[in-house]
Amino acid sequence: MRILAWNALSDAERRAALARPEKGSRGEVAASVREIIAEVRRDGDAALRRLTERFDAVRLDALTVSPAELARARGALTAAQLEALRRAIANVEAFHAAQRLEPLALEVMPGVRCERLVRAISAVGLYVPAGSAPLPSAVVMLAVPARLAGCPQRVLCTPPGRDGAAHPAVLAAAQLCGIERIFKVGGAQAIAALAYGTQTIPKVDKIFGPGNAWVTEAKQRVAGDPDGAAADLPAGPSEVLVIADESAHAEFVAADLLAQAEYDAQAQAVLVTSSGDLARAVVAAVDEQRRALSRQSILERSLAASRCILVEDLAAALAVANEYAPEHLILQVREPRRWLGEVRNAGSVFLGPWSPEPLGDYCSGTNHVLPTYGYARAYSGLSTLDFVKRITVQELSAAGLSALGPVAAELARLEGLDAHANAVTRRLAVLGAPR
Repeated sequence: MRILAWNALSDAERRAALARPEKGSRGEVAASVREIIAEVRRDGDAALRRLTERFDAVRLDALTVSPAELARARGALTAAQLEALRRAIANVEAFHAAQRLEPLALEVMPGVRCERLVRAISAVGLYVPAGSAPLPSAVVMLAVPARLAGCPQRVLCTPPGRDGAAHPAVLAAAQLCGIERIFKVGGAQAIAALAYGTQTIPKVDKIFGPGNAWVTEAKQRVAGDPDGAAADLPAGPSEVLVIADESAHAEFVAADLLAQAEYDAQAQAVLVTSSGDLARAVVAAVDEQRRALSRQSILERSLAASRCILVEDLAAALAVANEYAPEHLILQVREPRRWLGEVRNAGSVFLGPWSPEPLGDYCSGTNHVLPTYGYARAYSGLSTLDFVKRITVQELSAAGLSALGPVAAELARLEGLDAHANAVTRRLAVLGAPR
């Protein structure tokens, strides 16, 4: 990891220090995704089979995961693995159940009543990538809030392996979370199938879940199409920013950086510290711990895009973090909660030396589907609220309209919308009220 002195950097160098890894050619990805979506819309299941053979190197007879495959998946996990999944599900359920909105009704003035109704999204598609590692934790983070929100139709897509089967851990987690319809389709073609429907896969109203550049591009494209499906939030390669002072454990900081760096070659790990001694100790600990880890080729590439930034004090460190807007922000400092109020832009925050980021990934109860690539400036992580709609209602009595109608009519005339004013004043005339 490179060590950079923040105060010695120019504005351009600071921007470069906080730059994310390049995603690759957006134009090439966009063109490829556009073709994939068109093919799926035109040929349905036949296109999904062709694309699965092309991208996943497997020919499928059936796209739907069968009851027999589900049974085999459950039996492939150990009792300890199943119990770990159950514990994670219980914690995620407890935290997300507390997020549910209650209906709201308020008389804002005599005779004018406003309400808010809460309705679950009718059909949701949950996408769980395969990539270089299975992600049963992603199933938990998507399926639990969907169930708690009461979404009546919940379907899941995940890529098949070379053997033609979905990963057993993903299938077992889906079963434990109450998902009954699972399809062996991945990539942009899965997003297209969920957005527009095929002979086998039903069309949904909103799509959730992380993925690579092709998946992200497909989600954004179908979300912009009135005939497509809404998307949860922008998501790219995983990232972490650790703020540490001289009290931090260098080996803990190094372990947290490596935990994110192992996800993907484009993952990014950043340390911001006010201690030069800690910075050097962390760099040495990263090198030492990395040698014992299994995903060497990924770590070699991701660490090349990672860095350590030296700042004057913790206030400056928080300013850097807010500018970067990390997916994960770890505060390994004295009195970490004291600095929580200074956090403006982050997907999820981890306080103190005993709160490693993997707890949030798996089982603390918060959601690990979070905004990356700086989107934490404007987006929040996934919650139960993302699976529901809020519908407002208004009801006025005759007295209420007599009192408030002239205000609406005046504002309508101010905007030059006389038909708006007419819809009010005709009623006021019947009531004999001022117009």
